[in-house]
Amino acid sequence: MKLPSHDAAARTPGDGGHRVHLPDFPAGPLRQVARRLLLALLVLVLTVAIVYVDRAGYHDNADERVDFLDSVYYSTVTLSTTGYGDIVPYSDSARLSNILLVTPLRVLFLIILVGTTLEVLAERTREQYRLNRWRSALRDHTVVVGFGTKGRSAVETLCATGLPKNRVVVVDPNHKVIEAANAEGFAGVVGDATRSDVLLRAEAQRARQFVIATQRDDTAVLVTLTARQLNRGANIVAAVREEENAPLLRQSGADAVITSASAAGRLLGMSVQSPTAGAVIEDLIQQGTGLDLVERTVVKAEVGKSVRDTEDLVVSVLRGHRLLAYDDPDASPLQAADRLITIVRAPMVQE
Repeated sequence: MKLPSHDAAARTPGDGGHRVHLPDFPAGPLRQVARRLLLALLVLVLTVAIVYVDRAGYHDNADERVDFLDSVYYSTVTLSTTGYGDIVPYSDSARLSNILLVTPLRVLFLIILVGTTLEVLAERTREQYRLNRWRSALRDHTVVVGFGTKGRSAVETLCATGLPKNRVVVVDPNHKVIEAANAEGFAGVVGDATRSDVLLRAEAQRARQFVIATQRDDTAVLVTLTARQLNRGANIVAAVREEENAPLLRQSGADAVITSASAAGRLLGMSVQSPTAGAVIEDLIQQGTGLDLVERTVVKAEVGKSVRDTEDLVVSVLRGHRLLAYDDPDASPLQAADRLITIVRAPMVQE
Protein backbone atom coordinates (compact mmCIF):
# COMPACT_ATOMS: atom_id res chain seq x y z
CA MET A 1 0.00 0.00 0.00
CA LYS A 2 1.40 3.38 -1.00
CA LEU A 3 1.92 5.74 1.95
CA PRO A 4 1.94 9.40 0.90
CA SER A 5 3.30 11.98 3.30
CA HIS A 6 0.19 14.15 3.23
CA ASP A 7 -3.48 13.59 3.64
CA ALA A 8 -5.80 14.52 0.81
CA ALA A 9 -6.95 17.55 2.76
CA ALA A 10 -3.36 18.65 3.17
CA ARG A 11 -3.17 19.58 -0.48
CA THR A 12 -5.68 22.40 -0.06
CA PRO A 13 -4.21 25.50 -1.74
CA GLY A 14 -3.02 28.19 0.64
CA ASP A 15 -2.55 25.95 3.63
CA GLY A 16 0.79 25.78 5.44
CA GLY A 17 2.59 26.22 8.73
CA HIS A 18 2.30 24.28 11.94
CA ARG A 19 1.13 26.73 14.57
CA VAL A 20 -1.19 26.30 17.51
CA HIS A 21 -4.55 28.06 17.29
CA LEU A 22 -6.44 28.63 20.51
CA PRO A 23 -10.09 29.73 20.30
CA ASP A 24 -10.34 33.40 19.26
CA PHE A 25 -6.62 33.56 18.57
CA PRO A 26 -5.79 37.06 17.26
CA ALA A 27 -4.21 37.91 13.92
CA GLY A 28 -0.43 38.21 13.65
CA PRO A 29 0.91 41.29 15.47
CA LEU A 30 3.46 42.17 12.78
CA ARG A 31 0.71 42.46 10.21
CA GLN A 32 -1.33 44.67 12.53
CA VAL A 33 1.66 46.92 13.24
CA ALA A 34 2.46 47.18 9.52
CA ARG A 35 -1.12 48.16 8.78
CA ARG A 36 -1.00 50.91 11.39
CA LEU A 37 2.34 52.18 10.13
CA LEU A 38 0.81 52.48 6.69
CA LEU A 39 -2.07 54.50 8.16
CA ALA A 40 0.42 56.73 9.96
CA LEU A 41 2.29 57.30 6.68
CA LEU A 42 -0.96 58.27 4.96
CA VAL A 43 -1.66 60.79 7.75
CA LEU A 44 1.84 62.24 7.26
CA VAL A 45 1.34 62.53 3.50
CA LEU A 46 -2.00 64.27 3.99
CA THR A 47 -0.46 66.72 6.46
CA VAL A 48 2.41 67.51 4.07
CA ALA A 49 -0.09 68.19 1.30
CA ILE A 50 -2.08 70.58 3.52
CA VAL A 51 1.03 72.51 4.57
CA TYR A 52 2.54 72.63 1.08
CA VAL A 53 -0.65 73.95 -0.53
CA ASP A 54 -0.76 76.84 2.00
CA ARG A 55 3.04 77.25 2.24
CA ALA A 56 2.81 80.99 1.60
CA GLY A 57 1.17 81.36 5.00
CA TYR A 58 4.15 79.84 6.86
CA HIS A 59 7.35 81.57 7.95
CA ASP A 60 10.77 79.89 8.13
CA ASN A 61 13.27 81.57 10.46
CA ALA A 62 16.15 80.33 8.29
CA ASP A 63 15.31 81.75 4.85
CA GLU A 64 11.74 83.05 5.32
CA ARG A 65 10.37 80.77 2.57
CA VAL A 66 8.85 77.29 2.84
CA ASP A 67 9.48 74.71 0.10
CA PHE A 68 8.44 71.02 -0.16
CA LEU A 69 11.23 69.79 2.10
CA ASP A 70 10.27 72.39 4.71
CA SER A 71 6.66 71.16 4.46
CA VAL A 72 7.74 67.60 5.14
CA TYR A 73 9.96 68.76 8.01
CA TYR A 74 7.20 70.88 9.59
CA SER A 75 4.64 68.05 9.24
CA THR A 76 7.01 65.55 10.83
CA VAL A 77 7.90 67.64 13.89
CA THR A 78 4.28 68.74 14.27
CA LEU A 79 2.75 65.25 14.14
CA SER A 80 5.38 63.93 16.54
CA THR A 81 4.62 66.87 18.92
CA THR A 82 8.30 67.91 18.85
CA GLY A 83 7.58 71.44 17.58
CA TYR A 84 10.95 73.23 17.33
CA GLY A 85 9.26 76.51 16.37
CA ASP A 86 11.59 77.38 13.47
CA ILE A 87 8.67 77.14 11.01
CA VAL A 88 5.41 78.70 12.14
CA PRO A 89 2.06 79.55 10.51
CA TYR A 90 1.45 83.31 10.51
CA SER A 91 -1.41 83.85 8.06
CA ASP A 92 -5.03 83.41 9.12
CA SER A 93 -5.61 80.61 6.62
CA ALA A 94 -2.51 78.70 7.76
CA ARG A 95 -3.49 79.01 11.42
CA LEU A 96 -7.09 78.00 10.66
CA SER A 97 -5.93 74.90 8.75
CA ASN A 98 -3.69 74.00 11.71
CA ILE A 99 -6.62 74.25 14.08
CA LEU A 100 -9.17 72.40 11.95
CA LEU A 101 -6.99 69.92 10.04
CA VAL A 102 -3.44 69.52 11.32
CA THR A 103 -4.30 69.24 15.01
CA PRO A 104 -6.87 66.41 14.50
CA LEU A 105 -4.37 64.65 12.24
CA ARG A 106 -1.74 64.98 14.97
CA VAL A 107 -4.08 63.34 17.48
CA LEU A 108 -4.90 60.58 14.98
CA PHE A 109 -1.21 60.04 14.29
CA LEU A 110 -0.42 59.62 17.99
CA ILE A 111 -3.30 57.20 18.45
CA ILE A 112 -2.11 55.08 15.54
CA LEU A 113 1.59 55.00 16.36
CA VAL A 114 1.59 55.02 20.14
CA GLY A 115 -1.72 53.81 21.53
CA THR A 116 -2.68 51.16 19.03
CA THR A 117 0.82 49.80 18.49
CA LEU A 118 1.38 49.37 22.22
CA GLU A 119 -2.01 47.71 22.46
CA VAL A 120 -1.09 45.25 19.71
CA LEU A 121 2.22 44.39 21.34
CA ALA A 122 0.56 44.01 24.73
CA GLU A 123 -2.12 41.80 23.19
CA ARG A 124 0.57 39.64 21.61
CA THR A 125 2.29 39.34 24.98
CA ARG A 126 -0.99 38.32 26.60
CA GLU A 127 -1.64 35.73 23.90
CA GLN A 128 1.87 34.33 24.22
CA TYR A 129 1.41 34.07 27.98
CA ARG A 130 -1.96 32.41 27.39
CA LEU A 131 -0.39 29.92 24.98
CA ASN A 132 2.45 29.10 27.40
CA ARG A 133 -0.01 28.63 30.25
CA TRP A 134 -2.15 26.39 28.03
CA ARG A 135 0.87 24.24 27.18
CA SER A 136 1.99 23.89 30.78
CA ALA A 137 -1.50 22.96 32.01
CA LEU A 138 -2.34 20.53 29.20
CA ARG A 139 -2.24 16.98 30.54
CA ASP A 140 -4.19 13.79 29.81
CA HIS A 141 -6.03 15.45 26.95
CA THR A 142 -7.51 14.09 23.73
CA VAL A 143 -5.87 14.71 20.36
CA VAL A 144 -8.29 14.49 17.44
CA VAL A 145 -6.63 14.14 14.05
CA GLY A 146 -9.06 15.18 11.34
CA PHE A 147 -12.13 17.32 12.00
CA GLY A 148 -14.38 16.13 9.22
CA THR A 149 -17.66 14.28 9.70
CA LYS A 150 -16.05 11.40 11.64
CA GLY A 151 -13.80 13.56 13.78
CA ARG A 152 -16.52 16.06 14.61
CA SER A 153 -18.97 13.31 15.56
CA ALA A 154 -16.33 11.67 17.77
CA VAL A 155 -15.67 14.96 19.56
CA GLU A 156 -19.39 15.58 20.06
CA THR A 157 -19.73 12.12 21.61
CA LEU A 158 -16.74 12.67 23.92
CA CYS A 159 -18.06 16.04 25.05
CA ALA A 160 -21.52 14.53 25.64
CA THR A 161 -19.91 12.06 28.06
CA GLY A 162 -18.37 14.88 30.08
CA LEU A 163 -15.03 15.66 28.40
CA PRO A 164 -14.36 19.43 28.70
CA LYS A 165 -13.69 21.28 25.47
CA ASN A 166 -10.42 22.64 26.82
CA ARG A 167 -9.13 19.05 27.00
CA VAL A 168 -9.48 18.53 23.25
CA VAL A 169 -6.87 19.51 20.65
CA VAL A 170 -7.78 19.23 16.97
CA VAL A 171 -5.06 18.64 14.37
CA ASP A 172 -5.89 19.22 10.70
CA PRO A 173 -3.95 20.48 7.66
CA ASN A 174 -6.73 22.87 6.62
CA HIS A 175 -6.78 26.37 8.13
CA LYS A 176 -10.54 26.71 7.65
CA VAL A 177 -11.18 23.47 9.50
CA ILE A 178 -9.12 24.68 12.45
CA GLU A 179 -11.00 28.00 12.39
CA ALA A 180 -14.26 26.03 12.59
CA ALA A 181 -12.88 24.04 15.53
CA ASN A 182 -11.84 27.29 17.25
CA ALA A 183 -15.35 28.67 16.73
CA GLU A 184 -16.70 25.66 18.64
CA GLY A 185 -14.28 26.23 21.52
CA PHE A 186 -11.51 23.74 20.69
CA ALA A 187 -7.80 24.45 20.43
CA GLY A 188 -6.28 23.50 17.10
CA VAL A 189 -2.99 22.88 15.34
CA VAL A 190 -2.65 23.44 11.60
CA GLY A 191 -0.40 20.88 9.99
CA ASP A 192 0.17 17.36 8.71
CA ALA A 193 -0.27 14.96 11.64
CA THR A 194 2.09 12.43 10.06
CA ARG A 195 4.91 14.77 11.13
CA SER A 196 6.10 14.41 14.70
CA ASP A 197 6.72 18.15 15.13
CA VAL A 198 3.06 18.84 14.39
CA LEU A 199 1.86 16.33 16.99
CA LEU A 200 4.37 17.72 19.49
CA ARG A 201 2.70 21.14 19.13
CA ALA A 202 -0.48 19.41 20.24
CA GLU A 203 1.44 18.06 23.27
CA ALA A 204 0.93 14.52 21.97
CA GLN A 205 3.57 13.13 24.33
CA ARG A 206 1.31 14.01 27.28
CA ALA A 207 -2.05 13.06 25.74
CA ARG A 208 -4.24 10.35 27.20
CA GLN A 209 -5.91 9.30 23.97
CA PHE A 210 -5.90 9.87 20.22
CA VAL A 211 -8.83 9.86 17.85
CA ILE A 212 -7.56 9.40 14.29
CA ALA A 213 -10.25 10.24 11.73
CA THR A 214 -8.36 11.07 8.57
CA GLN A 215 -9.87 10.86 5.10
CA ARG A 216 -7.42 8.22 3.85
CA ASP A 217 -6.43 4.87 5.34
CA ASP A 218 -2.74 5.23 4.46
CA THR A 219 -2.62 8.57 6.25
CA ALA A 220 -4.26 6.98 9.30
CA VAL A 221 -1.49 4.35 9.38
CA LEU A 222 1.26 6.97 9.31
CA VAL A 223 -0.45 9.10 11.97
CA THR A 224 -0.89 6.05 14.20
CA LEU A 225 2.78 5.13 13.85
CA THR A 226 3.85 8.68 14.68
CA ALA A 227 1.49 8.98 17.65
CA ARG A 228 2.57 5.64 19.08
CA GLN A 229 6.22 6.58 18.73
CA LEU A 230 5.65 9.80 20.68
CA ASN A 231 3.36 8.32 23.32
CA ARG A 232 3.67 4.66 24.23
CA GLY A 233 0.91 4.61 26.81
CA ALA A 234 -1.88 6.55 25.11
CA ASN A 235 -5.09 4.93 23.93
CA ILE A 236 -5.32 5.23 20.15
CA VAL A 237 -8.61 4.78 18.31
CA ALA A 238 -8.52 5.02 14.53
CA ALA A 239 -11.08 4.88 11.75
CA VAL A 240 -10.50 3.24 8.37
CA ARG A 241 -12.63 3.04 5.27
CA GLU A 242 -11.61 -0.43 4.09
CA GLU A 243 -11.75 -3.42 6.41
CA GLU A 244 -8.63 -4.97 4.87
CA ASN A 245 -6.55 -2.08 6.28
CA ALA A 246 -7.70 -2.63 9.87
CA PRO A 247 -5.00 -5.24 10.71
CA LEU A 248 -2.31 -2.89 9.43
CA LEU A 249 -3.57 -0.14 11.73
CA ARG A 250 -3.53 -2.51 14.71
CA GLN A 251 0.03 -3.49 13.88
CA SER A 252 0.89 0.21 13.72
CA GLY A 253 -0.18 0.67 17.33
CA ALA A 254 -3.93 1.38 17.31
CA ASP A 255 -5.78 -0.04 20.32
CA ALA A 256 -9.12 -0.01 18.52
CA VAL A 257 -9.97 0.26 14.83
CA ILE A 258 -13.39 1.23 13.52
CA THR A 259 -14.22 0.33 9.94
CA SER A 260 -16.50 3.18 8.97
CA ALA A 261 -17.69 1.81 5.63
CA SER A 262 -18.41 -1.69 6.97
CA ALA A 263 -20.07 -0.35 10.11
CA ALA A 264 -22.34 1.89 8.07
CA GLY A 265 -23.15 -1.02 5.74
CA ARG A 266 -24.03 -3.33 8.61
CA LEU A 267 -26.28 -0.68 10.13
CA LEU A 268 -27.97 -0.23 6.76
CA GLY A 269 -28.53 -3.96 6.43
CA MET A 270 -29.93 -4.19 9.95
CA SER A 271 -32.25 -1.27 9.27
CA VAL A 272 -33.58 -2.99 6.15
CA GLN A 273 -34.39 -6.17 8.07
CA SER A 274 -35.55 -4.36 11.22
CA PRO A 275 -35.88 -0.56 11.14
CA THR A 276 -36.61 -0.51 14.88
CA ALA A 277 -33.43 -2.42 15.72
CA GLY A 278 -31.44 -0.04 13.53
CA ALA A 279 -32.96 2.92 15.35
CA VAL A 280 -32.04 1.39 18.73
CA ILE A 281 -28.41 0.87 17.66
CA GLU A 282 -28.26 4.45 16.35
CA ASP A 283 -29.63 5.67 19.68
CA LEU A 284 -27.05 3.65 21.63
CA ILE A 285 -24.09 5.15 19.77
CA GLN A 286 -25.47 8.68 20.01
CA GLN A 287 -24.55 9.89 23.48
CA GLY A 288 -26.80 12.19 25.48
CA THR A 289 -30.22 11.09 24.21
CA GLY A 290 -32.38 8.07 24.97
CA LEU A 291 -30.26 5.05 25.84
CA ASP A 292 -26.46 5.25 26.10
CA LEU A 293 -23.82 2.55 25.96
CA VAL A 294 -21.41 3.23 28.84
CA GLU A 295 -18.29 1.53 30.17
CA ARG A 296 -17.78 1.86 33.90
CA THR A 297 -15.97 0.21 36.80
CA VAL A 298 -17.56 -2.25 39.20
CA VAL A 299 -18.69 -0.49 42.38
CA LYS A 300 -17.88 -1.99 45.76
CA ALA A 301 -21.45 -3.14 46.37
CA GLU A 302 -21.45 -5.17 43.14
CA VAL A 303 -18.31 -7.20 43.87
CA GLY A 304 -19.19 -10.89 44.25
CA LYS A 305 -22.66 -10.49 42.72
CA SER A 306 -24.00 -11.95 39.51
CA VAL A 307 -24.13 -9.89 36.35
CA ARG A 308 -27.94 -9.98 36.48
CA ASP A 309 -27.98 -8.51 40.01
CA THR A 310 -26.55 -5.14 38.99
CA GLU A 311 -28.76 -2.07 38.71
CA ASP A 312 -27.79 -1.40 35.10
CA LEU A 313 -28.34 -3.61 32.09
CA VAL A 314 -24.93 -5.24 31.60
CA VAL A 315 -24.01 -6.24 28.05
CA SER A 316 -20.43 -7.42 28.56
CA VAL A 317 -17.77 -7.71 31.25
CA LEU A 318 -14.18 -6.73 30.57
CA ARG A 319 -11.85 -8.77 32.76
CA GLY A 320 -8.23 -8.09 32.02
CA HIS A 321 -7.94 -8.56 28.27
CA ARG A 322 -10.98 -10.85 28.03
CA LEU A 323 -14.37 -9.57 26.93
CA LEU A 324 -17.08 -11.79 28.43
CA ALA A 325 -20.70 -11.78 27.31
CA TYR A 326 -23.34 -11.16 29.96
CA ASP A 327 -24.46 -14.82 29.79
CA ASP A 328 -20.95 -16.27 29.95
CA PRO A 329 -20.63 -18.44 33.08
CA ASP A 330 -17.20 -16.92 33.76
CA ALA A 331 -18.68 -13.39 33.92
CA SER A 332 -20.22 -14.03 37.36
CA PRO A 333 -19.42 -13.34 40.09
CA LEU A 334 -18.13 -9.85 39.40
CA GLN A 335 -14.61 -8.93 40.50
CA ALA A 336 -13.32 -5.60 41.77
CA ALA A 337 -11.05 -5.08 38.75
CA ASP A 338 -13.80 -5.76 36.22
CA ARG A 339 -15.22 -3.12 33.90
CA LEU A 340 -18.84 -3.28 32.80
CA ILE A 341 -20.30 -2.30 29.46
CA THR A 342 -23.83 -1.27 30.34
CA ILE A 343 -26.92 0.29 28.80
CA VAL A 344 -28.27 3.21 30.82
CA ARG A 345 -30.63 6.10 30.26
CA ALA A 346 -29.00 9.34 29.15
CA PRO A 347 -30.08 11.43 32.19
CA MET A 348 -28.11 9.03 34.44
CA VAL A 349 -24.97 9.75 32.43
CA GLN A 350 -25.56 13.49 32.60
CA GLU A 351 -26.03 13.34 36.36
